[in-house]
Formats: sequence, C-alpha cells, structure tokens
Amino acid sequence: MSRVQQPDDVSSASKPSDGHFWARELPYLAILILTVGGVAYGAMTRRPLVAYWEIVALASCGVGILAGWSKAADKDERVRLIWTQVLHWGAFLAAMNLVFLPSVQAVADADSTSLIVLLLLALGTFVAGVHTTSWRMGLNGIFMGLCVPAVAWLDQSALFVALLAVMMAVVAGGVLWVRLRL
Repeated sequence: MSRVQQPDDVSSASKPSDGHFWARELPYLAILILTVGGVAYGAMTRRPLVAYWEIVALASCGVGILAGWSKAADKDERVRLIWTQVLHWGAFLAAMNLVFLPSVQAVADADSTSLIVLLLLALGTFVAGVHTTSWRMGLNGIFMGLCVPAVAWLDQSALFVALLAVMMAVVAGGVLWVRLRL
C-alpha cells in the first residue's frame, strides 16, 4: 500500500499549484524584468540611471537572502547569509558607482555604460546564486549575461531589425488580405 501512495505523494509534490509556482518564481522574474527594463530605458534616454541600479541591487540582495534563507539551518547561518549577501551586493554597488564616475563617463557612452552595468549585474547575480546555492538565481545571472551580446547586437543592427519587422508586417498583412479576400 505504501508503494501505491508513494508515487502519488511524489507526483503531487512535483506538481505545485499555479499560485505556489508564481509566488516562488516572482522574485527572480521581477529582478530579470527590472534589469532588462533598466537597460532598455537607459539606452533610450541616453543618461545614467544610478539610483535605479542601486534599487535593483538592493532588490537583488533581498532576493539572494530569500533564496538562501530556507537552506540556512540555524540563526548563525542566517546571520552569515545576510552578511555575505550585504557584502556581496555592496561590492557590486561600489563597482557600479565606479562606472558612473564622471571620469569614466567621459570615455564611455550611454550604451556601453548600460552594457557594463548589465554585465556587472549578471556576474553579481550568478555569484549570489552560487553563494546561496540557488539554481534560479544562478540561471538568472546566466540569462542576464547572455543578454549583454544580444543587446549589443540589437543596438548595432537596429536598422536591420526595423526593416525585418516592416517586411514581416507587410508579409503578414498580405497573407491576411489574401485570406480575407478568399
């Protein structure tokens, strides 16, 4: 009888309800959306968003603590988790603020600054995932890191992407027009 109940227990545990899934994934998605949105906004406005990136770093610190909290066995491990995350993200903030120094901004344009901050945030997020043994946090960092060359390519080939989008819209409009005529 325990053999019959065991697979049911495993299947019910591996199929969380949608509410639990989204509640568990929401912090990681929020950090990812804030990061990509900040890079896009910074590229559009062509000005540094220092306060915005500081808020994203603080939110990432909170998510890192949240990710490792359940794995910390006792109070000492939780205090250690908090201190390591605070120091980790403090180092990120220091490095990011170096990027926003006027002497660095004199040689870096808004696009390269956005890419540098995204790369720093990707590295910080991945390392926070390693420290907290959170595969979600680490995967978030990897995805952010892969966004760096993607954003650079999109920035360099904006005209090509726009022409491709127009061509696709014309073809889709033509197909739709033919289908409606038949």
